[in-house]
Amino acid sequence: MPKKLYVVFAVVLVAAMVLAACAKTPVATEAPAATEAPAATEAPVATEAPVAAAQQLEVFSWWTGGGEAAGLEAMIAIWNTQNPDIEFINAAVAGGAGSNAKAVLATRLAAGDPPDSFQGHAGQEMIGTYVAADQLEPLDDLYEANGWYDVFPATLIPLISKDGHPYSVPVNIHRANVLWYNPKVLAEYNVAAPTDFASWLTALETLKAAGMESPLALGEAWTELHMWETVLLADAGPDLYTKLWNGEADWNDAAVLKANEDYNKLMGYVNSDYATLSWQDASKLVADGDAAFNVMGDWADGYFSGTVEGGNLGLTPNTDYAWMPVPGTQGNYDFLSDSFNLPVGAKDRDAAIKWLTLCGSKEGQDAFNPVKGSISARNDSDQSLYGVYLQSAIADWAKDVVVGSLVHGVVANDTWKNQISTDFGAFILDKDAAKFQASIVASCAQYGPCAQ
Repeated sequence: MPKKLYVVFAVVLVAAMVLAACAKTPVATEAPAATEAPAATEAPVATEAPVAAAQQLEVFSWWTGGGEAAGLEAMIAIWNTQNPDIEFINAAVAGGAGSNAKAVLATRLAAGDPPDSFQGHAGQEMIGTYVAADQLEPLDDLYEANGWYDVFPATLIPLISKDGHPYSVPVNIHRANVLWYNPKVLAEYNVAAPTDFASWLTALETLKAAGMESPLALGEAWTELHMWETVLLADAGPDLYTKLWNGEADWNDAAVLKANEDYNKLMGYVNSDYATLSWQDASKLVADGDAAFNVMGDWADGYFSGTVEGGNLGLTPNTDYAWMPVPGTQGNYDFLSDSFNLPVGAKDRDAAIKWLTLCGSKEGQDAFNPVKGSISARNDSDQSLYGVYLQSAIADWAKDVVVGSLVHGVVANDTWKNQISTDFGAFILDKDAAKFQASIVASCAQYGPCAQ
């Protein structure tokens, strides 16, 4: 055989032998490097531990302006320091003393999509609405662990409890029956600060006769009903006022009709655009000297005196603005308390409990309340942190007769309050005092304690 042909034959033979060997050898015995890995093990990302979703806490409130928003931000700052790995979602909804937020909240609760915690008012708003619907968890363990039974007022605990179980954490105490006024305006018109309801009407008439178009500043619908409840307190007195709300007195009482008539008198002195203004807008009319008086809760103090940088007015108390109980309500403290809770089905229950712990803490409340314009719900707060107005509120809270607010959730469940608000809207338009009184009689029988 020629040498060249022999070489070719040898090469072909070797190649054939290799191919035959490969055909007989199972793939499993080949070197791992020569075998492609299954798709699931190819990409390095698939072999790494999955990245955990960022933890979040969603808190629902209606604190979007003035001192109330600044107070919330003060607590959020503490939260961010204590819980840097949990993002705080501020799900605040503006407007309506919480009515807008409550509408959104009701939709979410009905859909089984609650926030991790939401703001509500101590009293029937919380107990008669959310607890009655089994939408909140009781907080007995949290109260015991933090010693809150000892530091929250004994008069407050029953208002946030049902069958002995607390369902929310109060962060503050507010006063609703405050008349704010501009002392410079009164001095300019030579008008004395009123001492009773009659002298208040006289002051308003004097100012209007002297050329002040709207001596009494007023805002949107809830602020109108807020003013009405203080007039009712003035005309009924604290005992009858409380009995009307708890079903022990008759809404046909003459004091109710008188309150409606007195309210109509006040409406003769308000700004014509009141329905379009927020409570801050109405407060600013007083601060700017365009009005002399405004009835508003003491959160207005935070707006009046808070920093301009924080969206407030930066005014000096007892110089640029002053205050007194709504004339006729001296010696009475028309109170409300903001509180937070633990909804059934909260997405991050552990984060919600951390938030509630902060809300009830001395550190949290002493950061929140001086800025918001309220006093601490605790009895061990650092009073040196509180301004001139709030010091006076602390003193009054200790000695005044305490009654509960309608607009801010203490004395009526949401269904009854909403019906009163609807009927009040008609009263604002037709000014029929007797008709409005009759509507409260009817709604108390249908939704309130009068049917019990």
